[in-house]
Amino acid sequence: MADEQSPNGDEARDGGAAPDGGVQFAIQKIYVKDLSFEAPAAPDIFRAQRWEPEINLQLGSEARQLEGPLYEVVMTLTLTASQDGRTVYLVELQQAGIFHIEGIEGPDLGAVLGAHCPAILFPYAREAVSDLVTRGGFPQMLLAPINFDAVYQETLRRREQQAAGGGKEPDPAQQTH
Repeated sequence: MADEQSPNGDEARDGGAAPDGGVQFAIQKIYVKDLSFEAPAAPDIFRAQRWEPEINLQLGSEARQLEGPLYEVVMTLTLTASQDGRTVYLVELQQAGIFHIEGIEGPDLGAVLGAHCPAILFPYAREAVSDLVTRGGFPQMLLAPINFDAVYQETLRRREQQAAGGGKEPDPAQQTH
């Protein structure tokens, strides 16, 4: 295999393989896997005198190995806006990505798949939600940033507690927030 110089002066290797003992991480594709918007309270909600919805956000992610060093990570987001006890709108989104990951194993791989990849996907999901809600005729919905490292650590802590209680040891790459 011949090494070449890349434009930034680093060595480029054929096939994108990680150097011996090295780590390689690359985004192959980011895409919307599934998307749904419902406004069951329309058109009545548009005539309401006030707009003070209660917002409920549920967020989760799953990862699976595709082949070789390729992994698909799917972030699932469900956003429900309710007012006066009825659902105003509901957004369901699966934002996904395919990631090339080499040279990372065990708990470190779980952290990359469970925290780093969802953190990359979240801005795309945030934009999709904002766009959908606005197109649905509602005020813009900007989701607050999320610390996926902290969420992942909390998920691990809960799973350790469940495992200590007699459950099966979970795979840290498969998680729900």
